[in-house]
Amino acid sequence: MLRSQYTDDLIEVGCDEAGRGCLAGPVFASAVILPKSYKNDQLRDSKKLTETQREVLSKQIKKEAMYWAVAKCSPREIDKFNILNASIRAMHKAIDKLKEKPELILVDGNRFHQYKDIQHVCVIKGDDKYLSIAAASVLAKVSRDKYMVKKAKEYPHYQWTSNKGYPTIAHREGIVLNGITPLHRKSFQLYPPDKQLKLFEE
Repeated sequence: MLRSQYTDDLIEVGCDEAGRGCLAGPVFASAVILPKSYKNDQLRDSKKLTETQREVLSKQIKKEAMYWAVAKCSPREIDKFNILNASIRAMHKAIDKLKEKPELILVDGNRFHQYKDIQHVCVIKGDDKYLSIAAASVLAKVSRDKYMVKKAKEYPHYQWTSNKGYPTIAHREGIVLNGITPLHRKSFQLYPPDKQLKLFEE
């Protein structure tokens, strides 16, 4: 079972992101403050859950969390700041939206930028260790997937309904045949190596 708290003395917020490895779309992040006694045996790293499980848990988290927020950084921001910094910026934006100021930030991974005067702890595979990080993982993933499915109707040639912007063969084939969209990250290798020239001709 995942741990509920890092410490009993502080108001903790768990943070995680979704979409770092995608070729298209924003990177999403979530911040979640759970009750100190919170328990959920089904909650874990969103990558280990099915889409249906994530949907069910997302509704539970939004109902049972003390506070939660979701934010994103656009493809333009990703190209400007790089994906790591954009992911951290998205986490900061999510924390900004919370109605309660946390006293400790738990972050999935090993990198984070100081947020105001609040201490933080980076936790490798934190979404499989702490409930608040796992909850943030689920909310970020569900929010981003819904966004990409919606955008797939606007840009139907890239199979985003199924791949959500990740670099699948179908997605890359769509790029080769149709070029890039405003949602594609130009700082990423979008085309196979022998097709790179086309990117710079857009």
